[in-house]
Amino acid sequence: MSSQKKKQESAKQNRKNTTSTPQRGEQKVTASKEQTKSYSRFQLTDFLPTTKKEVELRGWDQLDIILFSGDAYIDHPAFGVAVIGRTLEAAGYKVAIVPQPDWHGDLRDFKKLGRPRLYFGIAPGAMDSMVNKYTANRRLRSEDAYSPDGRHDLRPEYPSIVYANILKQLYPDVPVVLGGIEASLRRLTHYDYWKDRLRKCILCDAHADMIIYGMGEKQVVEIAKELETGIKIKDLKNIPQTVYLCKEEEIPGGINENDIVLHSHEACLHNKRFQAENFKYIEEESNKKHAQRILQAVDNLYAVVNPPYPTMTTAEVDAAYDLPYTREPHPKYRGKTIPAYEMIKHSVNIHRGCFGGCAFCTISAHQGKFVSCRSKESILKEVKQVIEMPDFKGYLSDLGGPSANMYGMAGKNQKACEHCKRPSCVNPEICPNLNTDHSRLLDIYHSVDELSGIKKSFIGSGVRYDLLLHKSKDEKSNEAARQYTHELITRHVSGRLKVAPEHTSDRVLKLMRKPSFQQFYIFKRIFDRINREEGLRQQIIPYFISSHPGCQEEDMAELAVLTKDLDFHLEQIQDFTPTPMTVSTETWYTGYDPYTLEPIFSAKTPKEKLAQRQFFFWYKPEARRDIERELQRIGRSDLIGKLYDNMPKRHPRTVYDPKAIGSSPEVDQHQSSSRPRKQKRGQQFTSRNSSSTQSSNKPKSYNPNFRSNRRHKQR
Repeated sequence: MSSQKKKQESAKQNRKNTTSTPQRGEQKVTASKEQTKSYSRFQLTDFLPTTKKEVELRGWDQLDIILFSGDAYIDHPAFGVAVIGRTLEAAGYKVAIVPQPDWHGDLRDFKKLGRPRLYFGIAPGAMDSMVNKYTANRRLRSEDAYSPDGRHDLRPEYPSIVYANILKQLYPDVPVVLGGIEASLRRLTHYDYWKDRLRKCILCDAHADMIIYGMGEKQVVEIAKELETGIKIKDLKNIPQTVYLCKEEEIPGGINENDIVLHSHEACLHNKRFQAENFKYIEEESNKKHAQRILQAVDNLYAVVNPPYPTMTTAEVDAAYDLPYTREPHPKYRGKTIPAYEMIKHSVNIHRGCFGGCAFCTISAHQGKFVSCRSKESILKEVKQVIEMPDFKGYLSDLGGPSANMYGMAGKNQKACEHCKRPSCVNPEICPNLNTDHSRLLDIYHSVDELSGIKKSFIGSGVRYDLLLHKSKDEKSNEAARQYTHELITRHVSGRLKVAPEHTSDRVLKLMRKPSFQQFYIFKRIFDRINREEGLRQQIIPYFISSHPGCQEEDMAELAVLTKDLDFHLEQIQDFTPTPMTVSTETWYTGYDPYTLEPIFSAKTPKEKLAQRQFFFWYKPEARRDIERELQRIGRSDLIGKLYDNMPKRHPRTVYDPKAIGSSPEVDQHQSSSRPRKQKRGQQFTSRNSSSTQSSNKPKSYNPNFRSNRRHKQR
C-alpha cells in the first residue's frame, strides 16, 4: 500500500533526524536494572494506535478492527497482538490495539474507541493467562512479565472470557473473534487445572462468535474480507483453522463419514476414559498435512473444528516478520520496564513450529508440528535492525526458535509426510525420512556473525541433542552435526548451555516423549571434551521435571543419585503443571495414556508432589533428614548411602546404567508405573520446609477455586 510505504519512509527519516532532545511520542527504554535510559527513535504515529487521540492523528474516522490484548503493547514480532495488528494493517485495514483494558468499573477502556466496522479481536497474551498468573502449586505469582514494571493486577483470569463477555454486553451485534494460545488450547472439552474440572469449548463461556487456533495471520485477513462483503459472522463456516458453534442441521454438508465425531462434552464429564480417547484424535489431526474436520457435541450444539491451513511457506513467514515493527514498547510505557521485552529485545526468531512432540509441551498444538523457516535474507534484515538499536552492545541474546536446531529440517520424501500422523518426528526414535542436516543453520550463524556490529550471537533457545547425536546415512549430515556441536559450544554459549533431559528414568522419559538419558551422558562427555580442548570453563545446565505422569518417588530418588554423580546441584526445577491440550495433562487428569489407554499413576496431592520435589535438593543439609525418612518409607534405604556416602562428588567415569540403580528387574514395570504404592496406615510424610523456593517470611497466596484451598481458607 502507498500509505504503508509513506509510513516506512517517515520512520526512516525520523531515525535520521534523531537528536538528544525527545520529540512528542518518544519513550525512554529501560535497558537494565541501573535504569540506563535512551530515547525512542520513533514517533507516536509509528505505532499502531491505542487511544482516540492516536486514531485522530492518523486522520481516521472509524476503525475496521479493534484488538484487545492481555499483554502490554510491544511492537515486536515476538508478541502476537503486534503481529496480528501489523498483518491487518498491511492488508489495508484500519486497526487499533487496546492493551490490558481495565475490566472493572465503567468499562471506559472498552468504549473509548467506539464500534469497529468489522469485528473485535481478542489476543489474551503470549502466555496462557493462568500459567502466567499461578504457579504449579496454584499460588499467585508476584510478577507478570508481560506487564509494565511486572504488575500482576493488569489482566484478569481468562481474559478471553472476560473481555468477550464485556464486548458482547456493550456491542451485542459486533462479531467477537478469539485468538492466541488461551483460546487455541481450549477449543474443545479440556481439563482446567486451576478450576480442577473439565470445561467446555471456550466459546460457550465467552459467548464469542469464532475461535482462531494456531498462528492467525491468514484467518484474521480472511475473516475481514468476508465480513466486508456483507456476510454475517454466523455464516462463516468454511475458513480453515477456525472453530465455531452451530446446530447439527447447520453443519456444512452435514455430519459425514470423513468427519471425526468425538465423545460429547457431557459424556466426558461422566467417563474420563472418553476424554482420553478424544485427545488422541485431537492431537493427530493437529499434526497432519491433510486433517479431517472434528465435531464435538456440547449444550445441544456442535463445536466444529475446521482443518488447519497448509504449513506456512518461507515467503509467508518472511512476510509476517518483515512488517514495519518498531521493536519497542508503545510510548505509553515511558520510563517503565516490561520484563518479557527486556529478555527478547535483542533476539531473533528464525523459524516456527516444532516436531519434537514433547508430551507436556503446547508448542506443536499452537504452532504446528511442521517447521516453517524464514529465509536467510529476512533473518539478516532483522539482525541489522537489532544492530541499529541504541542500546545494542553487539551481543544477540538468541538466534533460535521453539527448538534452536530444527531450522531447515523437513521430510526428505514429502509424500510420506502427507500420510503421517505421528505427533513426533524424533520419538520414540528419529524418523528415517527426516532430513537432520544442520548445514543451512550453520550458514545462517556464519552470515550473522560476519555482520559488522555483531560481537557474538548466543543460542538461548533449547537445543535438541538427540538431533546432534543422530547417525544419519548421509555422512555430510553427520559432519554438519559435529561441526554444529563444536561451534555451538565454542561460539554461541554465554558460559552456560541450557538443555532439557527432563528426567533420568527411561520409563518416565518414554511417557514424556523424550530421548533416553543415555544420550545426555554422551552429549555431556562431548561438551566436557570440547571445553577441555578449547580451554573453556563453561557449564551445562540441565532442566528436570518432577511429578510428571508416571513418575514415582523412587524415580526422583534415582534422579538425585545420577545427577549427584554428575556433580549437579540442581536449581532449574519444575513441578509438572497440567496445561490444556497436552498429552501429559490428559494423562494426569484421566489416569490413562490417551494412545494406549493403559492406567498411569500421577502425583497429585501437595504431599505427593513435595515428596518428589525434595529430591532435587538432596545436597541441602536441612533436607537430609526428610529424604532419608522417605527413602526408608518407600523401601529404598540402599539409596541413602549413594546420596550421603561422603565420597568425592565428582565421578568422571560415571557410566549410565538404568538397571544399576532403580527398580529391581523382577518388579513388573507396568505395575510400578500404573499404580501408586500402598502406604501403611498412620504413616505420613512431613517436611520442615513447605517449599524449596518460597521464603518462610512470605505469606502464601492460594487460588480459592481449588477444592483443597477452599478447605484451607475455611479453617
